[in-house]
Amino acid sequence: MCGITGWIDWRKDLTQYPSILENMSESLMARGPDAYGTWISQHCALGHRRLSVMDPENGAQPMIRKQGENTYTVVYNGELYNASELKRELEQRGYKFKTNCDTEVLLNAFIEWGRACIDKFNGIFAFGAWNEQEQSLFLARDRLGVKPLFYAHWNGMFLFGSEPKSILAHPDFKTEVGAEGLAEIFAMGPARTPGHGIYRNLFELKPGHCMVYDRNGLSIKAYWKLESNPHPDDENDTALRIRELLIDTAQRQLVSDVPICTLLSGGLDSSALTSIAANHYKETGQDQLHTYSIDYVDNDKHFQASAFQPNSDAPWIKKMSAFANTHHHNIEFDTPELVESLKTVVYARDTPGMADVDGSLYLFCKEIKKEHTVAVSGEAADEIFGGYPWFYREDALQANTFPWSLSLQNRVDLLSPELIDWIKPEQYVSSRYQQALAEVPRMAGENEKQNRMREMSYLNITRFMPTLLDRKDRMSMAVGLEVRVPFCDHRLVEYVWNIPWDIKSAGGREKGILRQAMTGLLPEDVLSRKKSPYPKTHNPNYLEAVRKWVLEILDDRTSPLLSFINAAKVRQLASSEASTYNLPWFGQLMTGPQMFAYLAQIDTWLRTYKVSIR
Repeated sequence: MCGITGWIDWRKDLTQYPSILENMSESLMARGPDAYGTWISQHCALGHRRLSVMDPENGAQPMIRKQGENTYTVVYNGELYNASELKRELEQRGYKFKTNCDTEVLLNAFIEWGRACIDKFNGIFAFGAWNEQEQSLFLARDRLGVKPLFYAHWNGMFLFGSEPKSILAHPDFKTEVGAEGLAEIFAMGPARTPGHGIYRNLFELKPGHCMVYDRNGLSIKAYWKLESNPHPDDENDTALRIRELLIDTAQRQLVSDVPICTLLSGGLDSSALTSIAANHYKETGQDQLHTYSIDYVDNDKHFQASAFQPNSDAPWIKKMSAFANTHHHNIEFDTPELVESLKTVVYARDTPGMADVDGSLYLFCKEIKKEHTVAVSGEAADEIFGGYPWFYREDALQANTFPWSLSLQNRVDLLSPELIDWIKPEQYVSSRYQQALAEVPRMAGENEKQNRMREMSYLNITRFMPTLLDRKDRMSMAVGLEVRVPFCDHRLVEYVWNIPWDIKSAGGREKGILRQAMTGLLPEDVLSRKKSPYPKTHNPNYLEAVRKWVLEILDDRTSPLLSFINAAKVRQLASSEASTYNLPWFGQLMTGPQMFAYLAQIDTWLRTYKVSIR
């Protein structure tokens, strides 16, 4: 994986501003620590930071190819999992290849098929391709949005980058945030409305979208979306097809010229991928698979089971590692490290995020990177197969809002009256929820229950899953680790999307059809283990540390956070010895301690980025 950035300006000769491009590219150094490159013409400047995974000796970017009188230049972040098939097809059409990397495949595909090339790609990607003859830039992002891509367009200038920080590095871009951006932070956050970039004039290219920028302006279109159609298979054939698709996509994603490991929690999703990977390694005569898990000092003493986190991972990890014969690494962190990471991960995201849920993943990836460059993760299975508790809880199903954020009023109570009046949080969230429902591709003939479950699936795939994919990308790439997510293969997502709910929940279990599909690949008790989320710390020292931090912020009259919160209520909450916010206010993991940490992250963000409120 890599970091990409670029700048187009029809009014300036960009060859006179190389240092600006260098600064934009340098901001992404963590994403690409292995190599660096820039390309500048009169009106287009492209920058790239490379993390070498395939053909490390070659594949430098920006990559340039001439075809006749035309010149094409590309910057690319991602992996094409069908690169070998595309390469053969292009060779049959007369293309000669100088490298073994998928960047050259992507560039030649763009030269051959133009903007239609993205329909042929199986992978995760964000790229920009410059056509010198047309004086046009083509940008595209993968179907599920695994790889990020942001852009800014104002006053005749166009900027893009893998992360907001590369755009923020341009001296003409102002770190301004308006009412909508604040509503995203204080009411929607840490989720984000698709396409929204928080900062004024900053946007996200949505998953499954592409865009062209030329002298005629900017045009954006969707090239992929979920489509609702009758499901053709019975339960047994459905399980077989899922198994076939998952094994194929997992094996495709095990191709690399650098070491690969898997993340293992002992749950269904990570165990399935670990089993597939271990079997593939054995069949192909490769070395023992390495697996990694995360835990926290004294979590065994403080863990308390709940409906959202029914059991700890440790015994299940041990069982799965033995079953798959992996070389397992258990990484453990203590409270001071976790608290310290809360500021670091704000810079990784360029916004406040999921507090210690981000921080722990950042620290985890940092440790993995010492031995491996690529990891495989079970992210996204719960959104696609319906694994979260809110797919089954009647209060969530009946709620007229996002099911992972049912405690909006508790959040609003902590805001200042002035902010509430300005951003109108309840109205804002409601409008975003209705906007999401209006997008759902309905299917004629479905009853009320079936229709609601289709809505729930759509909400999770298009609104909740991007939050976790953003988290996975930012925290891993902040340390130069590539994380692959086989459950985001678009073929699998398209197939599972149309599976009727009674088959998805076969046997009356969450992800029942996936459990059936993995029969024989996993031990029976792992196969039937109840859903348990990514682990978080239960150490009371963490709660104490973030409460103390919030109280220090409240005592600092220069804190920019104070304008946005009801300081008296936050102080009352932080000073209370009683347990508060026991139920999650976002997702499954973010309760009281994470609320304090989130507020502290907002304060850090406002200070560090010198955010101007307009």
